[in-house]
Amino acid sequence: MTTRRCPCGLPETFDACCGRYLGPDGAAPPTAEALMRSRYTAFVHHDVEHLLRTWHPRTRPSTLDLDPTTRWRGLEVVDRVGGGLLDTEGVVEFRAHHRDGVQHERSRFAREAGRWVYVDGALGPA
Repeated sequence: MTTRRCPCGLPETFDACCGRYLGPDGAAPPTAEALMRSRYTAFVHHDVEHLLRTWHPRTRPSTLDLDPTTRWRGLEVVDRVGGGLLDTEGVVEFRAHHRDGVQHERSRFAREAGRWVYVDGALGPA
């Protein structure tokens, strides 16, 4: 059991937060924001399988190569529209801070077969 704080920025431990969604037997995040936070955590942990598994099949790349030198520093949720327990679509805007700067993105999510998936995103100003 991991007692360190989750990289997504919520005040929970990794296991109680995003850790339960990662890995091949991970649970389905209940909201678009929870999925976005788990995807950020997957980037931190270089969990390509989670990233691909939670990507919409229409927009998912066949492979994904993560830069092993990127050091993620924190996540800031800027805005969210929809993406709740009863929604079928949602948008989450965030800033993901890393050693070399900030990735600012407004991401679109959809519920497919009962699970939230990342559709695509538009980059914003850093």
